[in-house]
Amino acid sequence: MDYSTSFNNLKNNNLTKVMTDTSHHDERIAKMKFASVYPHYVTKAEKKGRTKEELHEVIRWLTGYSESDLKKILQEEVTFEQFFNNAKLNPNAHLIKGVICGYRVEEITNKITRETRYLDKLVDELARGRPMEKILRKSG
Repeated sequence: MDYSTSFNNLKNNNLTKVMTDTSHHDERIAKMKFASVYPHYVTKAEKKGRTKEELHEVIRWLTGYSESDLKKILQEEVTFEQFFNNAKLNPNAHLIKGVICGYRVEEITNKITRETRYLDKLVDELARGRPMEKILRKSG
């Protein structure tokens, strides 16, 4: 089998499939510090013309944290596991669907990984210019 055949097989069989098993990185995500990823969320949003305030609105919607809670969380360098275990996840969070980082978020079985990917998905939607009402899953 030559290189181009191998590449096409890889492309057609592996890269286009949505992955469902997150076990190989669940612990890594859980132990990652929220404060280490937060600047990347800010950069992604601002690079696409969105504001830090809009990012905070999205985070507050998902987690129930106040602005002062977020400030404290960033100072204390809590892990994603602590971040989501102490959050009051929005009852409409289950409406967040789609693929992020190669995984369909609604099919991720690990709670912390799923909730982290929910946040990733919301930040991605914000950066793509999606209207805030849709990001926050508001009806009407």
